[in-house]
Amino acid sequence: MVHKENEIQPVADTGRPTAWRCTVCGFVFHGEKPPKGCPVCHSPTPEFIRDGQRAPLTYEGEPFDVLLINGSTHRAGNTGHMADLAEEILREQGIAYRRYNLSEHTIDYCWCCYAVRAESCTYPCRNKNDDMPAFHRMLEASKAVIIVSPINWNSMSVRLKAFLDRTTCMENLYHLKKPGHTEGKIAGILVQGHEDGAIKTAMDIWLNFEQMGYILAPFGIGFRTHGSEFNSSTDREFFRNDDFIVRQAKGVTSNVITLMKEGLEERLKGRLVPVTE
Repeated sequence: MVHKENEIQPVADTGRPTAWRCTVCGFVFHGEKPPKGCPVCHSPTPEFIRDGQRAPLTYEGEPFDVLLINGSTHRAGNTGHMADLAEEILREQGIAYRRYNLSEHTIDYCWCCYAVRAESCTYPCRNKNDDMPAFHRMLEASKAVIIVSPINWNSMSVRLKAFLDRTTCMENLYHLKKPGHTEGKIAGILVQGHEDGAIKTAMDIWLNFEQMGYILAPFGIGFRTHGSEFNSSTDREFFRNDDFIVRQAKGVTSNVITLMKEGLEERLKGRLVPVTE
């Protein structure tokens, strides 16, 4: 089973212009096809999706193995390319997975209920008004997660940070001495960016999952940067013609799959001692 959201599907001819929304800045364009680049933020055409009434994300409960998250503001940019490479391995090995681009979803900031009192930070999350409750259920249902992140100011994007902040309610189950839903699951992390900050970004992401009981796959962090001596406009061509980023993305994904197949989540159930902040 494959679920992905990064493809523009054909539009039925209704005689009316189609509304296209830039997922980066929100600019809306009306026409038969999306524009050749966004006039507001200069993002390329693939960042546009059809606009309209957006239903909240739902998860119907169908089992799957790997949750693949593109944490970039640009769903079709260089981080998206790295996610595409991971997806190739998931398909080749017949792994049931779901891919989501966070820029296409609504994730509110964390209400920080824990700051009021620990018991107020509950699971399911009190905020049921956005797409995060569905992501919570998918984190619970999946056996592994692969996070693909850009480097923004030596760390992850604000979209990904909001996503990770909202997993606090799952981590807090252990503080409330309730059964957790994530210990023993497998994690892999892929990072790309123009220049410095890859390892810091990866570790910032990993610490969040470590606190939920995830196990980092062996050789489970992969990254690739271009270089500050180059103009960022050359990054796209560089990454799409670079063999090293292919080895990094496909290697980490293969390692996640290999460890996932060991069934550690079931074998470790009830045997781990939660130690979290």
